[in-house]
Amino acid sequence: MADISLHYSNSSTPRAGTFTFTAFSQILGTWRRRAHERRELATLDQRTIRDLGLSPSDIQFEANKPFWRL
Repeated sequence: MADISLHYSNSSTPRAGTFTFTAFSQILGTWRRRAHERRELATLDQRTIRDLGLSPSDIQFEANKPFWRL
């Protein structure tokens, strides 16, 4: 059976783990921002929704999406 390693190792890149951490923190930041924006959408009043040119069902659809979905 083959020995598979999930760790990236390269002597020319001494801080490969830093890149992974940075990418992970960017993903978490994006998810957090989406969740916050969707909570804000859910609190908009009818006048604001109409001013944005959206329908209440558009707002409800977007606000009900999980944070990890676009």
